[in-house]
Amino acid sequence: MDDSQKELLALIEKGIGPRVQWFLEDVSPTILAETMAGMANTRGGTILFGIDPETRDFRGLADSEGVVDLIFEAALLTDPPLILPMPEQQEVDGAILLQLAIPAGLPQVYAVEGRFLGREGRFTSPLPPRTLRNKLIERGDLPFESQVPHWARLEDLDPVKIDAYIAGLNLPKGEDPTQLLVRRGCLQEYGRELLPTYAGLLLFGRFSQRWLPNALVMSARFSGPSFSDEFVRQEISGTLPQQLRAAENFVRDNLVTVVRLVGLARQETLEYPMEAVRELLVNAIAHRDYSVQGDSIHLHVFSNRLELHSPGVLPGPVTLDNLLEARFSRNPVIVQVLSDMGFIERMGYGLNRVVRVMREHNLEAPRFEEMAGSFRVTLTNRVLQPGGVTASRMPDLDRLAGLELNSRQEAALRYISANNRITNSDYQTLCPDVHPETLRRDLAGLVKKGIIMKVGTKRGTYYILKETGERK
Repeated sequence: MDDSQKELLALIEKGIGPRVQWFLEDVSPTILAETMAGMANTRGGTILFGIDPETRDFRGLADSEGVVDLIFEAALLTDPPLILPMPEQQEVDGAILLQLAIPAGLPQVYAVEGRFLGREGRFTSPLPPRTLRNKLIERGDLPFESQVPHWARLEDLDPVKIDAYIAGLNLPKGEDPTQLLVRRGCLQEYGRELLPTYAGLLLFGRFSQRWLPNALVMSARFSGPSFSDEFVRQEISGTLPQQLRAAENFVRDNLVTVVRLVGLARQETLEYPMEAVRELLVNAIAHRDYSVQGDSIHLHVFSNRLELHSPGVLPGPVTLDNLLEARFSRNPVIVQVLSDMGFIERMGYGLNRVVRVMREHNLEAPRFEEMAGSFRVTLTNRVLQPGGVTASRMPDLDRLAGLELNSRQEAALRYISANNRITNSDYQTLCPDVHPETLRRDLAGLVKKGIIMKVGTKRGTYYILKETGERK
């Protein structure tokens, strides 16, 4: 029995539930469409064809191609139509089965005959109104930022903040600033009246927290590695641009200065690179779920790590697996205006930049987690090398700065400086996303330049700094 068959049997052992359902080939297209939509609107799942729903007997399929046609027919009954991967054919105990995967995190909310469905236990049922609204907001079908709160009026926006924003855009003469805010999504037209959206109030409001009291950054610095009674606390409010500036200042004021190798030079620097911290703050403030009104962004600085908690799960099709590649914004209006102000790039490379900058400073990559309806990012101030590099044993590598070394080679030299030697395995751990042949050429290049020397053969090979030899 191969691995795919084992996985199939494991699914069957779980029994029918929120993420598993099976049918014979005579299931009606409407029932199948409802099950597919219910799974798509919750956590995804798997539908198996060729198994008796009551007895779990492997009846098999007489016409697997007919079942594929049935799946396409059911997918077209959902609104919008579901676009799914092709079902996989399996053979178990001589029975032909089809396995259809419904991915989690699809970008829309799906209905059948006007009903938005979900899965609860083994049943498909209509989504409760509150859950449906949250799903529509979460997946971008009903952007919260574009809604107008009750009683909000144009006078609730600060004209000084708006004028400063407009002045930075260098608009052509004759351009109407008010219509620009309408196009940006900060104002909505209701009859002859212009009213501010949540996005407009968050970006330009006189008092943004009147409308969203928890649109805050709760910041704290703790003296040790865990929560304690000794801390520095600041509640950061105001518009989103004001929060970004204040949160960055809080971090800068509450980080300690350390001596590290930056590139090939000894340098006093903050325990976390501010470029990485800034990107995380922008990401949290620009992309948090503002419809979650019971919590704020939490910024915690401990002695060994920095944590940033943002309310709301990852939006739309974004998952932890595709986080660095996916391009989806929960708050496109806020992202556009912050981009206009120079806070954020619309290219979507923010988290990628955090990973890159941490590696360039020889620090561990950030840790991304979803937990209890929120998204958490953790930076640690632990260097990649075992034991780290202390100021007293740091060599002076400035003499090598003009030799046109790439960032990987510089990381290898920092590692040798801290640990006396480096092996091919060590280098692969430092640069996990780089092909081994590229790393081999990097080390060979350092040998050729006379910077390091190769010691040993085959699996016993390691490299040391050539000028000093291996330090004892």
